[in-house]
Amino acid sequence: MIVRFGYVAMSMVVQNASPSKTMTMASFNKIGDRDAALRKLERIAQENLHNTLRLLKHSVAHDIKVYRFSSKLVPLATHPDLADWNPMAILQDSFAEIGDFVHKHGMRVSFHPDHFTVLSTPRPEVLINSVRDLQHHVAMLKAMGLNATAKNNIHIGGAYGDKLTSAARFEEHCSQLSQDIKERLTLENDDKTFNAVETLSVCQNSGLPMVLDIHHQWVNNEGERPWELWPDILKTWQSSLAQADTLPGTPLAPKIHVSSPRSVTDIRSHADGIEIGPLLDFLRHISQDTQHLDVMIEAKSKDVALFDLMKDMKQNTSEGITILDDASIEILI
Repeated sequence: MIVRFGYVAMSMVVQNASPSKTMTMASFNKIGDRDAALRKLERIAQENLHNTLRLLKHSVAHDIKVYRFSSKLVPLATHPDLADWNPMAILQDSFAEIGDFVHKHGMRVSFHPDHFTVLSTPRPEVLINSVRDLQHHVAMLKAMGLNATAKNNIHIGGAYGDKLTSAARFEEHCSQLSQDIKERLTLENDDKTFNAVETLSVCQNSGLPMVLDIHHQWVNNEGERPWELWPDILKTWQSSLAQADTLPGTPLAPKIHVSSPRSVTDIRSHADGIEIGPLLDFLRHISQDTQHLDVMIEAKSKDVALFDLMKDMKQNTSEGITILDDASIEILI
């Protein structure tokens, strides 16, 4: 099994390269001149996109081919008071440059819209805002020239006092989404509400591929081992939605998230790095059934956590692990 590792949005190594610089609506309004405020927003977005390209170049220099974009590339892009603002035309060249780089280097990229994007909601206004946010993420991926293999990962959302009803409501709202939104969605289990078993069921009913978060599964489960769910999770990655726009013979690899608990008293928060033992245990259990796997590291130390994990992997090469490059391995058992 070939395993590639990636990281989320920010680098702890590359200086002054935040892709998430922003402006609040209060600051926007204080400028007074609306056109001037919009131009400032566009300059911030240009800087975020420039820094994103810097981070992609940094990643490729270290063999990292899996990367998650910041969802804050364009500040206030979905704010209802700016509904008449269309920044994509101004930013098109910068988005296209990022997409060209991703294509050239065969990278796998994604977004993770924030927790306000909730399709299980019973509130129409929240649903409208959630769909608007997903449309914005799709628009950014399209501006990059990326097809539906570039996904937007979300959670089911709140239970609102009734998990079964909320899960069914998610499925109903999902079925009403436009095809270009739906074919770019993946669904992840969370650490407090919808566990891996429940999330898998929703994925099976909706046709969405499931991103298994093994840390979330550890703190929120029904007694199952994560690898016991893997055969069925793997099948969700064979759905038509998962494989939208893939080339024949090159299926999109399944993806998981990995992090480690900060402490024994704070098991849900993410640690700076990754504890290698539980990760290797999981990878070995699924290696015979899986050819390729992409792993998103959700650690506080971002790319440094990846570098440190690869150092730990190099100490385990006698245990059926082959180091392929600075960010990928092969599990031989």
